[in-house]
Amino acid sequence: MEISYKNCKICPRECGADRTTSTGFCGGGDKALVAKIMRHLYEEPCISGTRGSGGVFFSGCNLRCNYCQNRDISFSLTGEELTAEELAIKFLELQGMGVHNVNLVTATPYLPTVIPALRKAKESGLRIPVVYNSGGYEKRETVAALASLVDVWLPDFKYFDGSLAAKYSRAPDYPERAIAAIDEMVKARGEVVIEDGLIKRGVIIRHLVLPSHRDDSEKVLQTIAERWGNALVSLMRQYTPEFAAPECDLKRRVTTFEYRSLLRLAENLGLRGYFQDAESASAAFTPDFRNNRG
Repeated sequence: MEISYKNCKICPRECGADRTTSTGFCGGGDKALVAKIMRHLYEEPCISGTRGSGGVFFSGCNLRCNYCQNRDISFSLTGEELTAEELAIKFLELQGMGVHNVNLVTATPYLPTVIPALRKAKESGLRIPVVYNSGGYEKRETVAALASLVDVWLPDFKYFDGSLAAKYSRAPDYPERAIAAIDEMVKARGEVVIEDGLIKRGVIIRHLVLPSHRDDSEKVLQTIAERWGNALVSLMRQYTPEFAAPECDLKRRVTTFEYRSLLRLAENLGLRGYFQDAESASAAFTPDFRNNRG
C-alpha cells in the first residue's frame, strides 16, 4: 500500500485529495500539523506512570465525531507544521524529558511524515515505547505499515452499530474497519507486557460509554472479550456534553446505573483493564490547546 499525500487513501475514507495542493476530509495538508507536545498525566496509569506520557497531539482527524472533546484541534486546525526531521527531534526531546513513552495522538492523517520521523528517531536513539493513540478508524494495511514502529496500540472501539457510527461520526463502516484494524494490532503485538507498572508492548482498547446507548456498549464489550482476550480494555466514563456540537443529541453525562452495569458486564466477561469514576467527566482533563506549551 502506498502511503502518500497525493490521491490520499491513507484512511478508510479514501477521499482521494491531492494534499500537496488542498486538504483532505481530515483537514490536513502535506505537512504534519502538531497542535501540542506535552507531558500528559491523564492517560491510563500504565501509560502515564509517575513521569507522564509524551503526548504529541496532531491537528485534524479522519472521524470528527460531533461530540469530540478535542474539537479545538480536530475541527479547527491549529499548530506548528513539522517535517519528518523536525518531528524526529521532538520525539527525542520528549525522551530527554524523562517521559515513559512517545504518545502519538491522531497521527494517521500525517503518516507520510510520521513513519519516516519514527524511523529516523529510532535510528538516532529513541528507546522508549511508541504509543499509537487512534480513533480506531484505520485500514488494516496502514496498521501493517506501522507494525515494526509501534510498541503499544491504543485504539478506540467506539461503536458496534454502524448506524450510530454514521450518526455521530459520518462513518457507517466504522465497526468493520475498527474490528479489522484491531485484529491487525493484536496480531502485531500479542500479549500485553507490563514492567514496573508501565506498559512496554501490547494493545489497550478504549471504549467511551455514550449516554443512552448502553446496549451498543454491551456489544462492544462482548466483541472485545470474544476476539481480543489478550488485550486490555479501558472503559471510559468521561463523556462530557459541553464539547458536543449543537446537532448532537447526547446532552447529558453517563449515569451511574449505565456505567456500573457495563462495569459488571466487563467483569463477568473476564476483561482486564482500567475503569473511571464520575469525576472523569470534566473538561479539566482535556489539554488546553490554545497554549502550545506543555
